[in-house]
Amino acid sequence: MKWNAELYDSKHSFVFQYGENVLELLDVKPGERVLDLGCGTGYLASQIKAQGAEVIGADASPEMVAKAKATYPEVDFEVADGTSYHFDEPFDAVFSNATLHWIKDADALTKNVYKSLKPGGRFVAEMGGKGNMDQIVAATITVLNKYGYGANQANNPWYFPSTAEYAGKLEAAGFRVTFMAHFDRPTLLQDGRAGVAKWLQMFGSTFFKDIPETELKPILEEITYILEPDYNKNGEWYADYKRLRFIAVKEN
Repeated sequence: MKWNAELYDSKHSFVFQYGENVLELLDVKPGERVLDLGCGTGYLASQIKAQGAEVIGADASPEMVAKAKATYPEVDFEVADGTSYHFDEPFDAVFSNATLHWIKDADALTKNVYKSLKPGGRFVAEMGGKGNMDQIVAATITVLNKYGYGANQANNPWYFPSTAEYAGKLEAAGFRVTFMAHFDRPTLLQDGRAGVAKWLQMFGSTFFKDIPETELKPILEEITYILEPDYNKNGEWYADYKRLRFIAVKEN
C-alpha cells in the first residue's frame, strides 16, 4: 500500500495526536534505546527523543520515512518491516502506535519484537482492537456488493484482535503481559461529512482496487449515507474506533 505522507499529516494527524498519551505508558527514561515501530511521519519518534532516549523510527513505507527524515533530521529513521527488521544493538523498549493492526502475521511480529529487546525490555503499543471500524467496514461491504465488487472485501487490510487473542500471541512469543485494555474511542473525522470518503481513501483504499473513478464517487457517497445516522453527531462525524493497548515484558 502506497501512502500519501503529506495528506496523512494534514488531514489524519489524529493518528499520532492520540498516540501522545500512549507515550505515558512507555515512560521513557533518559538514555534508553527505543524503537518506534511504524513511526509514520515521525512525530512520536521526535517526542521520544525529546524525552532523552536514543530512538530509531522504523516504517515499512518509504514515503512515510522520507517525510519523517525531512521533518525531523535529528532523528534516525529506517525503512523496515515489523516482521523481519534487524538492528545490531538490542532495545530497551519497542513502541508502536496505530501500526500493529496493519500486520496480519502477528506471530512473526511478536517473535521479532521479542528477539530485538534486551532482557527486561518492554513492548508498549496501541492498535485497533476487536470491533474497530465495524460500521464502516460493514457499510463498505454492503455497497461493494451492490455495485458488483463484492470480491473486493477480500482486500480488507486490517487485523483487529481481541484482548485474549493478542495476549496469547504475545505470551506464545515469550512475553509476560503486564497490562492490556480494550476500549471505545469515538474519533472525530476531519471535514465533516466528507471525512468518511477521505478516511476510506487514505486507510481503506485496497477495498476500491480496480474500481473506475466514475463509480468510486457514488460508492463512497452511498457508504457515507449509510453511516450518517451513527456517525453524524450535530454536524461532527465520529468514526467507531475501538483500541487495544498493552505493555508486555521480556523477562529474560
